[in-house]
Amino acid sequence: MNRIYLDHAATSPMHPEVAETFSQALSTVYGNPSSMHGTGRIARKALDDARRVFARSIHANDPEIIFTSGGTEADNLAIFGTAAKKPGGHIITSAIEHHAVLHACEKLERDGYSVTYLPVDENGLVRAEDVKNALHSDTILVTIMLGNNEVGTVQPIEEIGELLQGTSVVFHTDAVQAYGVLPIDVEKLHVDFLSVSAHKLNGPKGIGFLYQRKGVALSPLFYGGEQERKRRAGTENVPAITAFAKAVEIALATMDDKTALYLAFKEAFKNVLTEQGIAFKENGVNSLPHILNLSIPGVDIESFLVNLDIAGISASSGSACTAGSMDPSHVLVAMYGGEADELRNSIRFSFGLGLDVEQVQEAALKTAQICKRLALK
Repeated sequence: MNRIYLDHAATSPMHPEVAETFSQALSTVYGNPSSMHGTGRIARKALDDARRVFARSIHANDPEIIFTSGGTEADNLAIFGTAAKKPGGHIITSAIEHHAVLHACEKLERDGYSVTYLPVDENGLVRAEDVKNALHSDTILVTIMLGNNEVGTVQPIEEIGELLQGTSVVFHTDAVQAYGVLPIDVEKLHVDFLSVSAHKLNGPKGIGFLYQRKGVALSPLFYGGEQERKRRAGTENVPAITAFAKAVEIALATMDDKTALYLAFKEAFKNVLTEQGIAFKENGVNSLPHILNLSIPGVDIESFLVNLDIAGISASSGSACTAGSMDPSHVLVAMYGGEADELRNSIRFSFGLGLDVEQVQEAALKTAQICKRLALK
């Protein structure tokens, strides 16, 4: 049985060209970028070339890119690195953030900071007006994600950034799910920090970056060498960074085509369910093109996922970071409340590299068959 992978929002397969770049770099670019000799300079050039790719991808300057081990570290560096500069301040975030943000904010609450967790509407959307109303004289940071990883809702980051102009409030956005899928311009968004991870866009795991606007203060999390302009100690992972840059180049070159393809996948999947007489509701609005989160009345998510897995379909109930437990999605709780049916019957399908419309339709047909079978029990 050939599996159909529909969980690209959790992680994505490495693109063959990226894997080749990674493999070559492992054996050929082995120097330490901080070394003064020729071998080190080769590694430094590879690092500089990659940094330039990342900077241009978001319309930033090369020195504003800090390499990290992934999105979680990038989020933590932005949040704790900002908070350390202003102890005891006020932070604004949303109830639907990734746990890398939520748990960081909860830790700061325990350390004496105050945190406002903004609500969202039934579409998973944060209102810019709510951000404005939550601002205090001691607000030091606003951290709102660009695109939600569970329902895909794209947040009004540009609008929020505009209202924060002229204030001393630092603005961070977690763009892990949106990077490589949506065009991003940090100048238009007015963000001070932006987090990215490679494995969401067919790059290697364990590598990412944080954009830091020039002139915005940041305290490091790690102490050691003077790598990354003293902002992130530790020898850089040059092969992974080089492969990440290749993944970004491919993502940017194919973005428009992929958007059209993924939107077509969404329609094909929903059309099959409709043709099979399956009632469903789409969770989220103005969502990222590769994420389709559906509420299907009459099914229980745990047995649904097990049956999908047996049928050879990889999907999820939401964030991969909480998939080990079947606790209700905090995103859906924020959208619908703690007793809503959507908490127990919603599933996320997400599209990416290697899929074609025939596979998507086959997965949708199997999904419909499972729905009918479960409804009879």
